Formats: sequence, structure tokens, C-alpha cells
Amino acid sequence: MELAPGKKIYFLSDFHLGAPDHASSLEREKRIVAFLDSIKAEAAIIFVVGDMFDFWYEYRKVVPKGYVRLLGKLAEITDAGIPVHFFVGNHDMWMKDYFQQELNIPVYFEPLAFTFNSRKFLIGHGDGLGPGDKGYKFLKKIFRNRACQWFFGIFPPYIGMGLANYLSRRSRAQTGKSEEEFMGAEREWLILYCKERLKKDHFDFFVFGHRHLAIDYRLTEDSRYINLGDWIHYSSYAVFDGAELYLRSFTGKEEKIIRL
Repeated sequence: MELAPGKKIYFLSDFHLGAPDHASSLEREKRIVAFLDSIKAEAAIIFVVGDMFDFWYEYRKVVPKGYVRLLGKLAEITDAGIPVHFFVGNHDMWMKDYFQQELNIPVYFEPLAFTFNSRKFLIGHGDGLGPGDKGYKFLKKIFRNRACQWFFGIFPPYIGMGLANYLSRRSRAQTGKSEEEFMGAEREWLILYCKERLKKDHFDFFVFGHRHLAIDYRLTEDSRYINLGDWIHYSSYAVFDGAELYLRSFTGKEEKIIRL
């Protein structure tokens, strides 16, 4: 795809709407909607790269309560002819067809390659990639199993969503601040993943979320790893203008972006 003059591609991720409480989630949702309003005129494509929600499960007849401002804004954007693409994260992997049918948004479950203006992108949420973290990779296979998803779905939504939200809060408490610390290129597993992937195929840009750190890391002279950060701490996003990819903050927290 070649971008029309003046048009740009936007990438953002890790909203975690619903956490840690209704008030802070609502404030964050309004900020995201304001950002989407601010880019509508020049957006050619918008990529949301996972963990839009802190938990999401598509029951057959039930839509999780809340998020009407964001979902309505996404519908408005796609109705206006601006494509939106969504990659599931580890917190909202239990998606089925609601986004496709109601919002006209394709949903992806694995990283996918795109080419814009002859620049190659590999885009995905980033969970389960790279070395280590065998426990999570095992759990991911269970969570992706259709039988396990069906079994969870037979619980009434009140019980199922209550259990999921409890486990999410517990996981976040155990992780603590480790998600907010850059561990060095030798230990950042997504950087290691990108370096291994470059041995097989060239990409100008690797764009991931999940890490909750806004990172712009130069892998080689002509390849970069971009982690989109989150909208809890950074309100960060990436924008491609047809020639270059920039990592920025909607709320002016540029100094918190890690650039290496």
C-alpha cells in the first residue's frame, strides 16, 4: 500500500480499560477517544495492537458492560472509511466475531507482516514471543483452546468476569513494577525475538505492545524495534508518515520514551 500525500498510519496499544477501577478507566477511555478524534483527518489506517481491555470475553448474547465511548468512536471511524485493525493481546484474546460484525474491524491472533511505501512492518501484541516465559506460553495454549473457551463460557457472566478480573488484578500485583523497567537489550525478550527474526527476513520496523514501556530501539542500521508503551503511564503511540516511524506521547511525556 502507498500512502496518499498527507496521510499517516497510527499504532497504539495496551489501554487496559476496566482496570484498576471504573473512574480511572473512564478517564483513560475519554483520553483515548480524544486522541482518536485528533487524528481522524489524517489517518489512513489505525492499528490497535492488543490489550484494549483488561478482560474481554464474547458471550453469545452478552457484551461486557462499559467502553461505549471507545466502541462508538471506532464504529464512527470505520463508518467513515478509515480501516482499523486489531491484534488480540493476552488480556483480550477471547475475541470471536463481535468486532468484525459490529465495527468492521478485522481481528488477528498472531503477528502479521504489512508493507507500506516499500517499508516492511511486523506487527503484533508481542506476548509469548522470544525466549523464556515457558509458564505463560503453556497457559496461552490452554487459553486459546476452543474447549477451554467453551467451558469458561458456560459460567454466568457475573461469575466468569468476576473470576477473570480477580486473576488479572492478582497477576498485576505479583508483577509489580517489573513491567516498568528496561532490562537491557540482552534480557529484553522482544528485542531478542526481533534479532532472531532478522536472521530469516528483513523488516524495517517491528511494532509490538505488551511490554508497557515505550521503547524505540535500533536493531541494525535499517531496522528498528518499537514498543508502543501503554495508555496507563505514557499515552504513547507511533505514527508512520510514509517515510519514517515516530514514537510519541499524546500527553507530552516524550522524555519517558526509551530511545537506544
